Amino acid sequence: MKFVDEATINIQAGNGGNGCISFRREKYIPFGGPDGGDGGDGGSVFLVGDTNLNTLVDFRHRRNYRAENGQRGQGSNCTGKGGDDCFIRAPLGTIVKDEETDEVIGEVLRHEQRLLVAQGGFHGIGNIRFKSSTNQAPRKATPGSLGEGRKLNMELKVLADVGLLGMPNAGKSTFIRAASAARPKVADYPFTTLHPNLGVVCVSDHRSFVIADVPGVIEGAADGAGLGVQFLKHLSRTRLLLHMVDVAPYDPTIDPVDEVVTITQELSQFSDELGKQPRWLVLNKLDLVPEDLQEELCADVVERLGWKGPVYQISARETTGVRPLLDEIMEYLEESARLAEETEAVVTSESGVERNSTELI
Repeated sequence: MKFVDEATINIQAGNGGNGCISFRREKYIPFGGPDGGDGGDGGSVFLVGDTNLNTLVDFRHRRNYRAENGQRGQGSNCTGKGGDDCFIRAPLGTIVKDEETDEVIGEVLRHEQRLLVAQGGFHGIGNIRFKSSTNQAPRKATPGSLGEGRKLNMELKVLADVGLLGMPNAGKSTFIRAASAARPKVADYPFTTLHPNLGVVCVSDHRSFVIADVPGVIEGAADGAGLGVQFLKHLSRTRLLLHMVDVAPYDPTIDPVDEVVTITQELSQFSDELGKQPRWLVLNKLDLVPEDLQEELCADVVERLGWKGPVYQISARETTGVRPLLDEIMEYLEESARLAEETEAVVTSESGVERNSTELI
C-alpha cells in the first residue's frame, strides 16, 4: 500500500432544521393555541482515531464528507429529528488544519478519540416557544442555523518512540528487520527505503516500543533535496533518535565523520526542536571491518566528532550488538516516562496549592 502522509478534504456539517408555525385545530377546542415544534440540530463532523490505519491514502479516493441536516419541526409540538453525525476515521498522529486560516484544529493521538472539526447547525425554534400572556397566538418561528463548512489539510506524523536517522545505505532497514518483525526492502544500493516503515520491538513480556525507519537524509535535505526531507517530520514525535553510521562505506572516499556532521546540520536547519532531540550514535556494519581494526576505527570516528553522547557498535546484518542496544533503549524510554510522570505530578501539585491559596485569600 502506498504511504500517503498528506491529504486535503472538504467537510460540511448539517444545517439545523427550521422551527414550525402551527396551531392546534381539534373539534370542540376552538382556542387550541400554538403547537409548532422546534427543528432538529444538524449533524457534526468528527475525526475518529483508528489504530488500524497507517496512512491517509483513503482520503485520496474520497475527498467530500457531509453530515445530515436536521429535520424541520412539525405541528402537535413535534420536534424535528436531529441529523446524524459524520465520523471520519483517521490514523493516529494526524494533525488537522483549516486551509483558509491555517489554524490548527487539533490532533488525533488516541484510539477512538473524537475530534470535532465542523459543528452542526443549531435547530430553529417553533412558535410554541414564543407563546406568552401578551402574545397567545404567535406567528413567529426561527430558521435553523447553517452548519460549518471547511476545507481541511491533514498531515500525518507517525507515532513512534525511536527514529532511525542516517545517510542512504547506512543499514537502517537492516537494523529494523533485525530488531522487529517489520520487513522493509533491503538491497545493496542507496535509497532502497522510499517511505517510512514502523516496527514493534518486543524486549520482554509487556515491555516494547515502536521504531520508525525513514528514507535516508542527504546534504541539502532541509532545502528539499532527496527523499529524507519529506519524512523528517515523522521523527519530530520520537523520544530518541538513533544515528546510524556506515563505518565501511562502499566508496573509500566517503568519510563517516563528514556524513554525521552533514546530517546534524540538516536536522538543525529543518527544526530547532529536532536538532536538540536526544541522539545516540550507532556505528554499523562492523562485520565488514577486520576485527583487529574495529576498535581503532570506531575510536577515531568518535574522537574526530567530539561525540559526548552514547555510542554503540553493531552489525545489523549479523545482529551483533543489537540486543544490548535494544535493552538500553527500553531502559531509557522507561526512565524518561517515569521522569515525565513525576514532573507532571509536581506541576499539578504546585498548581493545586496555588489555586487553594488563592481561594483562601
